Amino acid sequence: MGEFDLIERFFKRPARHAALGVGDDCALLQASPGTQLAISSDMLVEGRHFLSTVDPFKLGHKALAVNLSDLAACGARPLAFTLALALPRADAAWAAPFAQGLFALADAHGCELIGGDTTQGPLNICITVFGEVPIVGGRSQALLRSGARAGDELYVSGTLGDARMALEVFRGTLSLPADVFEAARSRMEQPTPRVALGMALRSIATAAIDISDGLLGDLGHILKQSGVGATVQADIAASRVAARLQCSDFAPSQWRDWALAGGDDYELLFCAPASQREAVAAAALASQTAVTRIGQIDAERGLRLLDGAGQALPNTYASFDHFA
Repeated sequence: MGEFDLIERFFKRPARHAALGVGDDCALLQASPGTQLAISSDMLVEGRHFLSTVDPFKLGHKALAVNLSDLAACGARPLAFTLALALPRADAAWAAPFAQGLFALADAHGCELIGGDTTQGPLNICITVFGEVPIVGGRSQALLRSGARAGDELYVSGTLGDARMALEVFRGTLSLPADVFEAARSRMEQPTPRVALGMALRSIATAAIDISDGLLGDLGHILKQSGVGATVQADIAASRVAARLQCSDFAPSQWRDWALAGGDDYELLFCAPASQREAVAAAALASQTAVTRIGQIDAERGLRLLDGAGQALPNTYASFDHFA
């Protein structure tokens, strides 16, 4: 099976939203009047972002999910994506379930594949995703990292630390009951992009980011670009992973580390004024996504961590960095 046979068989579909999709030198994408295009790219490399033993169906899901998560953090509605694949060989047994996982998530969000590239090489997946955000009264409704203000409250969606727990099991450093491991593994291999929540937060949140490299590291981007500081209730942020462990063998410092700096969560971290608590709750309900208030934005620069008793914790948590 050659390169073009692979594309034709597994990845070519009729364009529904795009003016022109797969099969030409360029795709053509027309955004709706009164909107801005939101564009993001993510690359997944075997051995770095995923294990060689991962189910191709789940990998197809995750490859698109991590990109949709970026659109969610911007409050954008997904439109389309491109796919660049480096494959060791044209393998139908791998490509078929990969495409099924990819398109199952794409179809769930009305996001269509409009082009890309294929080549031979070590397994590498690069997706560029396109979305749109409305312009209202001459102002973009996009959620940015730079809008946090002193007095805003900090929220996270879903739970943190599950993906890191699963990774530690694969590394052989942690043993979990089968049901707990499978739940954590699902979060690691098939994260849920919080697209509906991101769109619901457009006129509510002042800043947002998706948590890919760890809560504290990604919060740092908001603090830097907004010129503010923050106080985080560490044990509240880590409470879900602690409850799942239900094991005294692990000190709080360990499960805090997984939740605060574990990464691969693909949840939303966002800020909103205290006056918007009811609106945040309504957005969470409408999007069927749990959110938890974990702290506040401060005028004083820097990051302050508190434990469950309100005592200060040292900030020794290091988030993921490809080149650290």
